[in-house]
Amino acid sequence: MPVEWRVIGAQKQRTRNIEEEVNTAVCCCMGVWLFLLCMDLCVCVCCRMGYDLERFVGYVNEGLLCCVCRDVLERPLQAPCEHAYCDACISSWLIHHHSCPEDRLPLDISTLRPLHRYMRNDLSRLQIRCVNSGQGCDAVCCLETLNTHEDECPFTFISCSSTGCPVQLERRGLESHLLECEFRSRACPSGCGHTLLSVDQSEHNCVAELRTELELLRAEMLGKVEEVRREMESRLDSQRRHMVQKESLLKSEVEDLKGQVSRVVCDVRALLGAERLRRQELAEADLEKRELLEMLRSLQPCRGQRNRDEPIRGLHQEDGTIRSQLQVEHPTRGLLRAGPTQASTQSLPSALPTPALYPPTSPQPGEGSRMARPRNLTLDCIKSREVTVI
Repeated sequence: MPVEWRVIGAQKQRTRNIEEEVNTAVCCCMGVWLFLLCMDLCVCVCCRMGYDLERFVGYVNEGLLCCVCRDVLERPLQAPCEHAYCDACISSWLIHHHSCPEDRLPLDISTLRPLHRYMRNDLSRLQIRCVNSGQGCDAVCCLETLNTHEDECPFTFISCSSTGCPVQLERRGLESHLLECEFRSRACPSGCGHTLLSVDQSEHNCVAELRTELELLRAEMLGKVEEVRREMESRLDSQRRHMVQKESLLKSEVEDLKGQVSRVVCDVRALLGAERLRRQELAEADLEKRELLEMLRSLQPCRGQRNRDEPIRGLHQEDGTIRSQLQVEHPTRGLLRAGPTQASTQSLPSALPTPALYPPTSPQPGEGSRMARPRNLTLDCIKSREVTVI
């Protein structure tokens, strides 16, 4: 085989391999896309939360239908693009997509808002059949009161209220079932107070049950007593520590107060001693005052006598002065007339007291006028005697 043919064959083989790989990749992508589409459909079907359109009586506006499940809106939400969805439907959709299922515009769960009020009013006025219409309920009510009716509908299936009973039945047959239910409970007919199930009534022993209950109560009581004891011990320990701290604090305060009291006592004693000294000084001063007053009273008569003798002493002094002047002016006349003058002068001092007995004292205020009159009288007497002698 020529070399060229070998090269061409290899290229063709390579091309076929590439085509097979491309086809395989395309098939894988298509499979993934189909798988995701099926998952979305399954989510929409499983999470279908809208009201079935066949349950409604009368015409339903298309604007009140969910854009995901195409049923009547239940707990509706509205996007910024004005499309409405059921709450459960749009929440499930936005887990895998981030766009509106109707017009593929970008959509986020945070941008959803409640339905317009007029649309909510239209939705509430829709007439709908009861969900138990297949069981015989023929009630038709507004969508707004549907939940209230379903909670009270006698055709709604509920579980038996007896603990452990697996039976589910219509609400209207619950009372008759409870009368025959094997799991119903009632009080013990022997009067022990226990509530028994119908299946356990034959095996019930009042004494054993009461003993068991007593043991349980005793164990519970002991547990509570132990818990209270531990709590009280912890509280007592904390109180004891607190009291020890308070005691030490009070002791320190008492010591401080004792020191303050001792200082105050010392100060009071010092003040009392000073007061005692002051009283003694006052008593001594009072005694001295009394003595001085008595001395002054005893000295007042002598002072009066001195005041009376002062004019006489003044006369003696003036007489001596006049005699000395006369002797200077008329020495011969004094010698001739020595006899009568001497007699007159001797007679005058004999009538007056000796000035040597009374020491001279300074004149007191107000005594000048009293001394002036005796002095004038003495001068007049001396002058008259001189004239007579001449």
